[in-house]
Amino acid sequence: MNILSLFQGIGTLFEQEPTIAVGRIVFIILGVILVYLGFKRTLEPLIMIPMGFGMAAVNAGMLMKFVIELDGGAEGTRELTNIMINPLESTTTGLMNIMQIDFLQPVYTLTFSNGLIACLVFMGIGVISDISPVLKYPFTSMLIAMFAELGTILTFPIAIAMGFDPGGAAAAATIGTADGPMVLFTSLILDKSLFVPITIVAYLYLSICYGFYPLIVKAMVPKELRAKTIELRKQDSSEISPKARIIFDVIACAALCLLFPVAAPLFLSFFLGNAIREASMPNYQKLLENVFLYGATFFLGLLLGILCDANTLLGNPEVLKLLILGFIALGLAAVGGVIGGYIVYGINKKNYNPAIGIAGVSCIPTTAKIAQHAVSEVNKRVIILQYAMGASVCGVITSAILTGLYVTIILPYTQ
Repeated sequence: MNILSLFQGIGTLFEQEPTIAVGRIVFIILGVILVYLGFKRTLEPLIMIPMGFGMAAVNAGMLMKFVIELDGGAEGTRELTNIMINPLESTTTGLMNIMQIDFLQPVYTLTFSNGLIACLVFMGIGVISDISPVLKYPFTSMLIAMFAELGTILTFPIAIAMGFDPGGAAAAATIGTADGPMVLFTSLILDKSLFVPITIVAYLYLSICYGFYPLIVKAMVPKELRAKTIELRKQDSSEISPKARIIFDVIACAALCLLFPVAAPLFLSFFLGNAIREASMPNYQKLLENVFLYGATFFLGLLLGILCDANTLLGNPEVLKLLILGFIALGLAAVGGVIGGYIVYGINKKNYNPAIGIAGVSCIPTTAKIAQHAVSEVNKRVIILQYAMGASVCGVITSAILTGLYVTIILPYTQ
C-alpha cells in the first residue's frame, strides 16, 4: 500500500481528470469561504454555513469504493465516489443498497428528491408570515408582486434561445421567483436531470441577493424618493381580525389548489402554516417554526453543499448556462419589482415609497428587510416594513401561481 492509497482523499486527486481534480480543490476553498461569509452575516448563515461545510467535506472526502458484481462473473470494479449521497442513482435495488451505506442518502431520497423538504420549508414560512398587510393593501401588494415576476417570465424565452428544452427552461426561469422551494419543486417535476445544478445555483444566488439587491434599489431609486414618508390612511390603523385572516387562508388555499392542482402541495403547506399562526396554536407553531423550518433549512443547506460534488457539477455542461440564467432571472425580478413600486407610486399620487418594490421578489422576509434597510439608510424615521411584507407575501403567492402555470402547460410535453 502506497501513501496515496492510505490517504485516499489526496490520492484520488491523481486518479481523476485534471479538470475535476482542480474543481474539487476550488470547491473545498469555496466551501470554507461560504462558511466564513455566513459567520460574518455577509451571506445567509442558515443556508451558507451547513452548505459550506457540506461542499468542503464532499469534495475532500472522495475515495475508491469496490463494487461487487452479484450477477456476473467479475470479482468487482473500483469506482471513484463519496459515501455521502448519490443523487444520480434511481433504480430501486441501487437505492436500497446505497441507503445502507451513504449516511445522508435516506434524507436525500425520502425528503429532498421528492419535494417534501420544500413543503416543510413552506409550512415554516407560512407560520412566520403575517398576512395582515396583504388584506390591508391587496391591490398594491399584488401589483408589485406581479411585476416582480418579470424575471421568471422573461428568462424562459432566453433559456429556450440558449438551447434548453421547455421543461429545463421553465425550471431555470423559476430561479427568478427567488424562492428556493419553488425552484426545487419545479425542477423535480419538469427536468430531473437539471435538478441538482439548478437547485444549487438558485440557493447560491438567493444568498447573494443580500449583496446585490441593495445596489439595485440604490441605483433605481434616488435618495429623495427612498426617504419618502407614506402618509397614513384609514386602513393603516385598522386591525384585520384573526377570523378574517384564517378565512382568507382556507379560501385562498382551496381556490388556488382548484386552479393549479400541480402546485397544491406548496399552497397547502404555506396556508396551513399561516392558519396555525392565526389560530394561536402555540405547540404547533413551535413545531413548525423551531423543528420543521429550521430542521428542513439545516438539511437543505447541508444537502446542497454535499451535492456540490465536482464530479456531478463539472460533468454537466449546462452549469455555466444556469449560472448566467440565474443571474438574469434574479436581476430582472428585482428590476421588475422596483418598476412595480414606481407604478404604485404614480397610482397613489406619489404617496408611496418605490423602494418597497424590491420586496415583491418573494424570498420572504429577506427582501422586505432589504427594502426597510435601504430606506433607513437615508431616513431612519420612515417605517415601510408593513407595506414591504405585504408585497413579499404576495410574492410567495404569485410565485406559486406562476410555478403552477409552467408545470400545467409544459408537463404534458415532457412525458
